[in-house]
Amino acid sequence: MKRYVEGEDRSQSILFPERLEDYIAEDNPVRAIDVFVDELDLGKLDFDGMRPEITGRPAYHPSTLLKIYIYGYLNRIQSSRRLERETQRNIELIWLTGKLMPDFKTIADFRKDNGAAIRRLCSQFIVLCRRLNLFSETIVAIDGSKFKAVNNRDKNFTDRKLQARMEQLEESIGRYLKELDRADRDPVAVSEERVAQLKDKIARIKKQMQRLAHIGAQLKRAPDGQISLTDPDARSMATSGRGTGIVGYNVQTAVDTQHHLIVAHEVTNEGHDRTQLSSIAKQACGALGAKQLTVLADRGYFKGEEIVQCERSGISTLIPKPQTSNNQAMGLFDKRDFRYLPEDDEYRCPAGQRAIYRFTRVENGLTIHRYWSSACPRCPMKARCTTSQYRRISRWEHEAILEAMQERLNRTPNAMRLRRQTAEHPFATLKAWMGSNHFLTKTLPRVSTEMSLNVLAYNFKRVMQIVGIVPLMQAMRA
Repeated sequence: MKRYVEGEDRSQSILFPERLEDYIAEDNPVRAIDVFVDELDLGKLDFDGMRPEITGRPAYHPSTLLKIYIYGYLNRIQSSRRLERETQRNIELIWLTGKLMPDFKTIADFRKDNGAAIRRLCSQFIVLCRRLNLFSETIVAIDGSKFKAVNNRDKNFTDRKLQARMEQLEESIGRYLKELDRADRDPVAVSEERVAQLKDKIARIKKQMQRLAHIGAQLKRAPDGQISLTDPDARSMATSGRGTGIVGYNVQTAVDTQHHLIVAHEVTNEGHDRTQLSSIAKQACGALGAKQLTVLADRGYFKGEEIVQCERSGISTLIPKPQTSNNQAMGLFDKRDFRYLPEDDEYRCPAGQRAIYRFTRVENGLTIHRYWSSACPRCPMKARCTTSQYRRISRWEHEAILEAMQERLNRTPNAMRLRRQTAEHPFATLKAWMGSNHFLTKTLPRVSTEMSLNVLAYNFKRVMQIVGIVPLMQAMRA
């Protein structure tokens, strides 16, 4: 057929067969994967299978299976069954593995058995990024996001969900029993087939109620009052939408502000971020090899004990304080209207009076100092200050650290904008790669391994865009 680009004849013989090498360009990303894995010391990273058994069928080398996984996650192929098919038809994977085609069980077992080693591999790639001088600024943005687990919402139970489900089933049984009573009174009104169907429904509902009663007994023994039937580690978590939530995991990341690389990550099943700051910040500090680090986070991370731990580790934090007091909404003076005088250990109130130290007590494990002024009952501004006889002011023993952080935040008004544009877009990218059902595996250790592979693929692709594929391979070999 003329005027069209024509393909080759499938039956045409070739005198000099083409090589696999001819199909892969010099700047193909698959070559960077090959060099990266070959330059690793997999034994030092403690990958399983580095010492093959003397007897039995020969095993696949861990480097081959690791290359398959890195390629798969770079190209949004996370399933072991899909990876098996790709090794049989994808020319890049055929080149990468040397025509090896492991079955899906072998591929899946590698991810399952090498979780800790794969997580260490992420840190190894960050070391490579440090050699490339990609972390000239020691500023990271920390954020958390909820990722869906395999567990469906209907397979997750709390006391409230269980009670609502039991009430729903009891209502259904009551409705069916009324219909059976009507059938007994007037057999012509309800057919025999409908009666049999109603009896079958009632029997099935009673079985469901028995299962729910068994789940209720398990809930009483659960430490956090939750049970997930499919993935026992998944937890119900609230999301940003009002009245919405998912059953999944809370993924924490620390992203550098210069190139948006994820320098540290952690998967938790806690539904909030309040206790995650110091852990992920210390991981980021260790990954960057920095003695001092500046951390940006949103107000969901504000917790005094966590901020103090960061300060003691040389980590400077910038976190806005949430407004939890009702005084401002009531038209009363807020605590920010009272000025603390450290040299006298007292507060100066808006009326110019001295609120002096009164006593110290421990509340919820925190040492709290209390202050108030004796002039409160006669103060002309009392109506704007408090509805009680005295306006009492509480001060935590480490309040000075929080005040210093607020001063730093006031001097950097664009800090939260920088945090938002740094930490949030990697989450959107990862969720787009992972699809609507984010995780394929179950339990916290395996989900952490899966997240590490996604983070490694994200960083790998970012560095290839920043540095270039050929320079990156040269740096790996250096």
